[in-house]
Amino acid sequence: MKFIGPHVSISGGVENAPVNAAALGATAFAMFTKNQRQWSAPPISADSIAAFKENCRKFNYSPDAILPHDSYLINLGQPDPEKRNRAVAAFIDELQRCAALGLTMLNFHPGSHLKLVSEAEGCQIIADSVKTALREVPGVCAVFENTAGQGSNLGYSFEQLADMLEKTGMPDRTGVCIDTCHAFAAGYDLSDDEGFEKCFSEFDRLIGLKNLRGMHLNDSKGTLGGHLDRHAPLGAGNLGIELFKKISADPRFENIPLILETPDESLWHSELSLLLFARKEVRQEK
Repeated sequence: MKFIGPHVSISGGVENAPVNAAALGATAFAMFTKNQRQWSAPPISADSIAAFKENCRKFNYSPDAILPHDSYLINLGQPDPEKRNRAVAAFIDELQRCAALGLTMLNFHPGSHLKLVSEAEGCQIIADSVKTALREVPGVCAVFENTAGQGSNLGYSFEQLADMLEKTGMPDRTGVCIDTCHAFAAGYDLSDDEGFEKCFSEFDRLIGLKNLRGMHLNDSKGTLGGHLDRHAPLGAGNLGIELFKKISADPRFENIPLILETPDESLWHSELSLLLFARKEVRQEK
């Protein structure tokens, strides 16, 4: 099955996320489990947890179709030990919130070395941080998201992602989410058939498609290799609409959440319709 949907609001409570996704006709969704701009938040109430699970059942959203995202404040690559401990504690809390909701994945940006250590040392720090957190919370997979390579952010190459996965050493508890905008900004040319196949062949060689746990479908305002993390609506950037139709129809991306993080919410319904129709169109041709 193709799981496709946007990153929806949790305004009024996390239990509203599946309701908001269903209203758009989505078959998947992403969400935060708390305010992403704050370090801490009260635990999710028992009533909200129960209502979230009930709404997921009501609208037929399994954990495989839901890709929560952690707070933007967390930097698991923080070289300073005291600050890193705070980041790891916050990441553990995020994992615990997912576990309480019955969710099995947590998507996160790997982290930044802040130009205080080498990239290799930064990757080791991130891996150690993830390992520490996962040992505290069973049952939730840590999903590394590729970055655009802006500033000192790590995880912009498949080699770095593979290195961090290997160093974490918990293959059953880790995976990768590929953001199309970030990949393009980092130098992976997904805009034509040749580049698309080369990209995912390289991903499969270094990381393995079995470890692809989700994708973020975003067009790019920036240029190839420009390291600009600026999302655009589907077809309104330098990647072009055909890429997203191709991803939607590709059987390699079945049963993982394909999440829209495009900037114009008023277009989400039409973007979803386009992606779901593209999938049906290809099936009919076969």
